[in-house]
Amino acid sequence: MSYLKHKEHFSLKNLTKNTIAFTFLSCQLVMYGCKKEEKTVIPDSAAVSDSIKTAKEEDRIDYKNFNLFNVYSIDHNGYTDSFISVSDIYDEPNPVPEEMIKNQKQLSFDQLKYIELDAQYRKKMLNAIRLTENDFLFIYNYESNKLEKLPINKLKAVAYLSLYASEGEEVDGYSYMLGFKVNSQKSSDASYGLYNNTVAAFGSISPFVENKMKPVQWEKAAPEISKKYFSGSTLEYGKTYQAQYEDLTYYLQNFSKEGQTAERKLIVLNGKKEKIFETSFSNENEGEEFYPLNQVEMEGDEYVSQWTGYLLKGKPVTIFGFLSESFGCPAITFLDRKEPEINIQCDNRH
Repeated sequence: MSYLKHKEHFSLKNLTKNTIAFTFLSCQLVMYGCKKEEKTVIPDSAAVSDSIKTAKEEDRIDYKNFNLFNVYSIDHNGYTDSFISVSDIYDEPNPVPEEMIKNQKQLSFDQLKYIELDAQYRKKMLNAIRLTENDFLFIYNYESNKLEKLPINKLKAVAYLSLYASEGEEVDGYSYMLGFKVNSQKSSDASYGLYNNTVAAFGSISPFVENKMKPVQWEKAAPEISKKYFSGSTLEYGKTYQAQYEDLTYYLQNFSKEGQTAERKLIVLNGKKEKIFETSFSNENEGEEFYPLNQVEMEGDEYVSQWTGYLLKGKPVTIFGFLSESFGCPAITFLDRKEPEINIQCDNRH
């Protein structure tokens, strides 16, 4: 079925099978023999590190029921619609008019594919996801530093049949992707990748820190870095890379199994050369693939996978763009052990 293009808002389109990509992070760094031993520091919640800052009081965001979303592009009757799906957090069994479901055999497939919700079903959706007509949709392109602020009361509440609904088969409420239409263009005029490298959120004020995200510029690290920080693995050692964001230094170690990259380990040092964070990324789950590393596995600036920087107000520096997900949604990682990852709601129905 070609009317739905599941375009996730990070870049690197067409580089891995069936995933349309992400893009991510910046910098360059130095660091050779430091005589003193680096300490592992567990950041304090009030002052995470020299580089991990908190937002001003007036910018504090309530993250209790917070969600990030991607932006779909959906082919619909010769138009390309940009659309935010909230189905990951809206599990109402009857999200569309029940008479349409009951009478679906009398309706054409085109009539079933797209529904504009009436006031009753719109209100039900807003209430369920804790929004009001006075709230906004914020769409932030961290590559171009462009922030869109769209009043919810100006957006159509809509439902699209998912990619997996086939003509002639019975559909129900779960067959639909529910959310808000952002805009619509003739397909011949639509710009592919219009919402690459974007994240979206709903609320009364923007949660996004502007102009603080950068693509990572990896470069080869000195040989002693691998021995110093990444010893003890039973996997085959690959190349070691480094990058920097403000006063944070990143080291990344590749590990292989049977000739293929199986794991990447990341450690982060603060300006005092203290280790403040470490994590690993592996492609052990079905459908997961590693994106190429900026600059060293993918030359030039056209395709960027890893990004880093301040993305959300009051939150630490984040990094993302290591793994392509076929059967799940991407996540952003905060460089703070006390901050859990945030998944980007992508309505992935594989």
